[in-house]
Amino acid sequence: MITVPPVGPAVRRLAARTSARTAAWRPRVDQAVRTHAAPPLRALATPRHATLPGSRQRAERDHAVAAAGAAAVLLAGALLVAAPGSASAQTVLPTTPGSSAFTAPQAAVPDPGLVQVAGPSPYKLPDDGESAQQFVAVAPNLLALEPPAADPAPAPEAGSAPAPEAEPEPEPAPAPAPEWSAPVPDAPTSNPYGVANSEYAAGYHTGVDFAVGPGTPVLAVGNATVESARWDGAYGKEVVLRLDDGRFAQYAHLSALSVSAGDRVSAGQRVGLSGSTGNSTGPHLHFEIRTSNRYGAVINPIAYLSGHGVTAF
Repeated sequence: MITVPPVGPAVRRLAARTSARTAAWRPRVDQAVRTHAAPPLRALATPRHATLPGSRQRAERDHAVAAAGAAAVLLAGALLVAAPGSASAQTVLPTTPGSSAFTAPQAAVPDPGLVQVAGPSPYKLPDDGESAQQFVAVAPNLLALEPPAADPAPAPEAGSAPAPEAEPEPEPAPAPAPEWSAPVPDAPTSNPYGVANSEYAAGYHTGVDFAVGPGTPVLAVGNATVESARWDGAYGKEVVLRLDDGRFAQYAHLSALSVSAGDRVSAGQRVGLSGSTGNSTGPHLHFEIRTSNRYGAVINPIAYLSGHGVTAF
């Protein structure tokens, strides 16, 4: 068995207000029915097929049908106005597009004692165009919260081991040693290779002369073994290197020797100092590349070194 709860005082008050409103509107409704609905209803009592088309009775009956419909609409409107809680008695709140203080999710209120009223408005006043921002009072709970200050690093406890220091970054690896070099980098050429000259035993210049002052360091053009380091007649003080590819490099007219036979040298290492010893008219370096360790077995030294990537001539 279902038990219906008793009607509360609020329901009884609502029923009383409804009865009072209905009683107030009933005389007006009865008057409207007598005035507008009675004659059309009498005309409707006459069957339509009993009147002749185009007759006065037919026209009165059609007019009565239209009047009855209008009266029904008027009556329905009156009932809607009288009924409590109807659509005409409700208040519709306007809405605005976008996010607002009433539709956006609320952030946590830091102090429950503060009342949130509204956030800053992004809209402008329609009259003077001034920003509405200056007319908005912002509750303290809507103000931006400052981030909490970072806690200071705790001091190390007494007796605790200090934190290990970061390992230093490894030093960059040294650049690889060059495999080839010019005998005197960037020195000008005073007498090129292959120039014809009847005074030479070969009938042409067998090497390249570099115009350098006395005492200029001369360098090994490649990784090599010292074949000889001595006096050699017309060449004066001379150094001959056996390069790793089987060729021979000859340095003539030196003023000093920096290596001895059998030494191992690397590209760019000093092997002597330039001078003007032997058959020479002035300080310079006479340099040759030989295919075998004998006079006249020569090739163009500039072309040979350029083929190995040397450009400092």
